[in-house]
Amino acid sequence: MSEPAGAPERAALAEEAPRLLATLRTEIGRRVVGMEEPIRWMLVGLLCEGHILLEGVPGLAKTLLVRRFSQRLDLSFRRIQFTPDMLPSDILGNIALDPESQKLSFRPGPIFAHVILADEINRAPPKVQSALLEAMQERQVTIDGVSHPLPRPFLVIATQNPIEQEGTYPLPEAEMDRFLFRLLLQYPGEAEELAMLTATRAEDPDDEPPPTLERAAVERIARGVDRVRADPEVLAYLNRFVRSTRTDPRVVLGASPRASALFLRAMRANALLDARMYLLPDDVKALAFPVLNHRLLLRADVLAQSMRAHPTGGDPTSRAIAELIESLFRTLPAPR
Repeated sequence: MSEPAGAPERAALAEEAPRLLATLRTEIGRRVVGMEEPIRWMLVGLLCEGHILLEGVPGLAKTLLVRRFSQRLDLSFRRIQFTPDMLPSDILGNIALDPESQKLSFRPGPIFAHVILADEINRAPPKVQSALLEAMQERQVTIDGVSHPLPRPFLVIATQNPIEQEGTYPLPEAEMDRFLFRLLLQYPGEAEELAMLTATRAEDPDDEPPPTLERAAVERIARGVDRVRADPEVLAYLNRFVRSTRTDPRVVLGASPRASALFLRAMRANALLDARMYLLPDDVKALAFPVLNHRLLLRADVLAQSMRAHPTGGDPTSRAIAELIESLFRTLPAPR
């Protein structure tokens, strides 16, 4: 039997994607320890251009992680510190008078980069948060009626502190739904923290080696994401699972159709990183929690029951959602 058209290219993609992930983990791990799983999900997000919400207490190296991620991939990076007195123009840019030409021209804001770290996004007022929605959804910015395309690939990685609530503005459900993943960062293990202390040295931006990975490799793999095969049985399994979140009596708000589409694209990227050009039912299970943990709203009595069962440690809402997802999979027969 002859090989199907494009088989060599597909095989090359399946080999290149895992190498990219392994190299990223090695390079970033020299300065940031214990972040193997977040690095994987960040790469999945980049390949899908699906934005990520990082949640964790201060001091977990969130900024350093994102900066190193962009540097290793030769992507432009901008960090935007969100504050209550911000204006949309502080992010998007504005129309200003050019002193040389004496003409009005557009001055791009910091949103015009490949990787954006939206630090403490929940400290910005709603009008600033809403300014991000067009950029995150349509990969463009509209100023004074003129649309300006953003660089591609384009990835927003936002952070928020789950502990501090004073002076913050909770992200509305519509904005939360724009994020592909919500990643919950934890403290490093004992061995990882000891390794961090052993390797700690003063930060010097000038001693950072040049990127070891080419942007073209990222773009090439990203173009191959849609070539990952999704059999009808796997698509039906994903569809039944997502729809079950809307009908379960424990859920007030289930996953949207947009969540289904992002879920599928993330599954394809994740399969590529496992050197596969086809999807498995296990891909649905592997991505269910990071894709859905910020999209599902549970009934108050369900959350209270989870808190009574686990009175100490961890985020009760996330734990309750994890238990819900696990129970849904138990009642949903997987295709053979």
